[in-house]
Amino acid sequence: MDEPWSRRRWLGLVALAAGCRPPEMPPSAPTSLLGEQAPEFSRRGLDGRAVDSAGLRGKVVVVEFFARYCEPCWKHLPKVQRWTVRQRDVAVIGIGADEFAGDTLAMVRALGVAFPVVHDAGLVLTARFRVDKIPATLVLDREGRVRWRSFPGDGIGAMDRAVAAVRRARD
Repeated sequence: MDEPWSRRRWLGLVALAAGCRPPEMPPSAPTSLLGEQAPEFSRRGLDGRAVDSAGLRGKVVVVEFFARYCEPCWKHLPKVQRWTVRQRDVAVIGIGADEFAGDTLAMVRALGVAFPVVHDAGLVLTARFRVDKIPATLVLDREGRVRWRSFPGDGIGAMDRAVAAVRRARD
């Protein structure tokens, strides 16, 4: 049960007094996963380290699907990388939907991507997350539920608003 003057309520009152509105969740692309627990996975990242989605509970998570053959991905992924530098409390996982791990690795190296990336051999994760177009971004809440999915062409601004809204939901 919330305390009468929880942090969330104080922030809401301060925002109202200042004439500010808290960040709103941008429209989400349709997906049957919205509000549902995201599929869990444990894979080796391209750097050899384990990437375990269940181990990220308690953090807001951004899952980014991309592929080397995808032209918009070449523009979007560097923006995601720059965004992650300012968002230390958000876990970002890249999922490369290329046929060969070498193609995903070449793209990650060329773009200087530093967040964990796994190669999606056989597009298993792409199917489990019900991704049909890339780039695709999903934002998960601290309990691992899908709260937002990008529309094609959504930029970093929409992702940033979705993350802010998910953060606000618990603060």
